[in-house]
Amino acid sequence: MTGSTPRRTFLAAAVAVAAGAAVTSSGGPAAAAASGAASRTRQGQQLVDNQAWTTHAQWRSGAAHGVRAEDGRRPGIVIDRPAGTTVYTDPHTGASATWEYASWTSPLHRSTVPATEAVAHWNAHTPAGTWLQVELLGTYTDGTATPAYVMGRWTAGDGDTDIRRTSVDGQGDGKSSISTDTFAIGAPATGLRLAAYRLRITLYRRPGSRLTPTVWRVGAMASDVPDRFTVDASTPGFAGELEVPSYSQEIHKGQYPQYDNGGEAWCSPTSSQMIIEYWGRKPSPADLAWVDPAYADPQVCQAARGTYDYQYAGCGNWPFNAAYAATYRDMSAVVTRLRSLNDVEGLIRAGIPAITSQSFLATELTGAGYGTSGHLMTVTGFTGTGDVIAHDPASPDDSAVRRVYKRREFENIWLRTKRHNASGNVVSGTGGVCYLYWPADPTPVQRTALAAVGIR
Repeated sequence: MTGSTPRRTFLAAAVAVAAGAAVTSSGGPAAAAASGAASRTRQGQQLVDNQAWTTHAQWRSGAAHGVRAEDGRRPGIVIDRPAGTTVYTDPHTGASATWEYASWTSPLHRSTVPATEAVAHWNAHTPAGTWLQVELLGTYTDGTATPAYVMGRWTAGDGDTDIRRTSVDGQGDGKSSISTDTFAIGAPATGLRLAAYRLRITLYRRPGSRLTPTVWRVGAMASDVPDRFTVDASTPGFAGELEVPSYSQEIHKGQYPQYDNGGEAWCSPTSSQMIIEYWGRKPSPADLAWVDPAYADPQVCQAARGTYDYQYAGCGNWPFNAAYAATYRDMSAVVTRLRSLNDVEGLIRAGIPAITSQSFLATELTGAGYGTSGHLMTVTGFTGTGDVIAHDPASPDDSAVRRVYKRREFENIWLRTKRHNASGNVVSGTGGVCYLYWPADPTPVQRTALAAVGIR
């Protein structure tokens, strides 16, 4: 099996550079902008709405129950005076414990895209003995309300003082449901959509503790991508390549099988670790002390452990990967969807790699040598003819990770929402899902590139 274990009806039904990174380019901004505008016209209406709360004013605009908004270089919320206590029984350990809690609820956000799907994200620090929960409280286009959907219970650790980070199965109301990390309308053909939502984030700590989670960012991506087996081809507008580390998931086969069968299914954390290190961040020797010293690239093992979802029983939970990336010093991370490879070109030109999610038959991606029902890889550049330079973790060793894939094939398997599997059955595709990780203080060029794809 290559990549992450299939887990859901995927989201279809489901130039300044950081220190140590380099980019070479050919093809000017004007050409890239022109091709990007043409692609947006061809791809049609707006399909994605991104919303996040990150500034001190935004934190103060929400409803606070026991939390305090902190200003400074990176504004956030922390526990001030707990709103109460609760008992939580961890479904993965059976242990019950009492926790103090405080919560913050965002103002109502009316999505610019009445949505069939939504994925939340958060960037936070959770010291040992603390954790957080993110909920989506939505309003349908028929005026009724969704349940308070749990989008994740998360902590950076998994020690004796922590809960086990987890998604929550079995949530639904007959109109919508949660599949691992994704809110989805059950019958989009009826016209029902998610019109608006609030996000509620609850911070937990041991009673009497002075520790607190700190949340710097919480938000969601709402989308309505129509069913499509193919998408319009974009016109190449940029050539260049970022210097990104190369890590293979395959060299970790059999290592720590308690984390999703070892490296065989570690495409998501392996891709995340490549980009984290591109930005000059690494786990400390203390972080890696648990890893067998005989294993190469122990940081990949650390990433797998740090992204593992104990309910999904895998490392492919999209917001958990973003949250893991944001545990590193001054990093921001989101899950979104992009419109075409022109969007990725703009990001690469600004020095920001992209992690893309796709599924395909072996015959659909020339040079891959495998088929997959769900796989993550990083886009690190484009050739002079517009083909995609990708760091594909499903490679036999680190030296084989850098690949060049045909632009048309890559773009279609990434952006489509429907495909035929090896049995000829119609199954879903990811519709342009992408992780983006960048420094909390981006350069003006990077800030502009992120804003161009809806990230602020």
